[in-house]
Amino acid sequence: MAIATVNPATGEEEKSFEELSDEQVDAKLQLAAETFIEYRKTSYEERSRMLVRAAEILENEAEDFALIMTTEMGKTFVSAVAEANKCARGCRYYAENAERFLADEKIELDGADASIRYQPLGAVLAIMPWNFPFWQVFRFAAPALMAGNVGLLKHASNVPQCALAIEDIMHRAGFPEGAFQTLLIGSAKVEAVIDDPRVKAATLTGSEPAGRQVASEAGSNVKKTVLELGGSDPFIVMPSADLDKAIGAAVTSRTLNNGQSCVNAKRFIVHEDVAEEFEGRYVEAMSALKVGDPMDENTDMGPLATPQILEDVDGQVRASVEAGAKVLTGGKAPDGPGNYYPPTVLTDIPEGSPAHRDEIFGPVASMFRARDIDDALRIANDTDFGLSSSAWTSDATERQRFVNEIEAGMVYINRITESSPEVPFGGIKNSGYGRELSHLGIREFVNQKTVWIEAPANDEGGVE
Repeated sequence: MAIATVNPATGEEEKSFEELSDEQVDAKLQLAAETFIEYRKTSYEERSRMLVRAAEILENEAEDFALIMTTEMGKTFVSAVAEANKCARGCRYYAENAERFLADEKIELDGADASIRYQPLGAVLAIMPWNFPFWQVFRFAAPALMAGNVGLLKHASNVPQCALAIEDIMHRAGFPEGAFQTLLIGSAKVEAVIDDPRVKAATLTGSEPAGRQVASEAGSNVKKTVLELGGSDPFIVMPSADLDKAIGAAVTSRTLNNGQSCVNAKRFIVHEDVAEEFEGRYVEAMSALKVGDPMDENTDMGPLATPQILEDVDGQVRASVEAGAKVLTGGKAPDGPGNYYPPTVLTDIPEGSPAHRDEIFGPVASMFRARDIDDALRIANDTDFGLSSSAWTSDATERQRFVNEIEAGMVYINRITESSPEVPFGGIKNSGYGRELSHLGIREFVNQKTVWIEAPANDEGGVE
């Protein structure tokens, strides 16, 4: 895939970039390694000051960064502004809390001074996706830099200007040049970067096949990885749920980011007692959404990021319909320029079809009816993914069953999934492993060093 900005709303290429040569990549890796030697010695106060400055740049220039995001991957301008501000919030969170999260932890032992000390690893390679081109990077970079690591960003090839803008933010914030660098390279060069001994760990947010490849390569080099992969998240609605809130949330969750989020609700599992009402109102709401120019503040949904994604989504819907699924709304890409796809709702979905268990990375909702809570849990867990989930109920017993029995890294009750700096983010099964955000995220790429200091014996044979 060429490293280029191709506007998803028009299909026109606006800017292209030359891939870094092997020699240029080597120079950046060397700079990262050399920078780490001194950067790891900086104080939390110094790092915090630079990260707060990055937050200020994000806030002051949010609309400029939003324009880049919208131009490169098609998210609405309004949501892109919100993304830039969310990145600022993430920076401030780690600037304020990193020292506390990584403070030495004392272990109580008789006659010994034992503790856990958290120390940085070195250069961490971040392989990031296009769908949240700023937030995905900052939720890695903020904790990694505060921990004393240095970052290397291999961003998706369709958002190169986002990648360069983030690098520029870090440099303007005062971080040394080698503390955060963008590598404009294609996927073919990633293996060599992971293999390089100057790179100590890697994190990837992306597809399951990409995650398997990165994990395999890193594993062969005995390097730590964190993987945040795909999801086919269930959205469960029980009879006691507040249907007004559940339906509004269901629309938002399925169409967030033009339907291109790993934690979009994708499979809607509704108890049969309220299924007819829910489906009718949900289809009406989805049909009413305005799809169009992402720069228009009245637009609800912009285009999909690339022609390939549009082709994939359309193909999955067609295959599901051919297998017997019924289209309640949408289901067909409009004619004309741009990668637009309408909000789509499918029902009567047969097993084995793409809409039944696979991830559809676009605004396509799969509807299922459940007889009872056991049936709802069975459908929810009938997937190879396990990223997040959302369940809607006013029954305390049902809430606890969903919390305990849904097979996912995250369970949200009576609200949609969202990533927030304060809470851990990550999945199980084929959705990956490790956690981003919160205190857990900053501890992923550190040496959790055990320290045991035995006091010397004094003249009386005791310890000092």
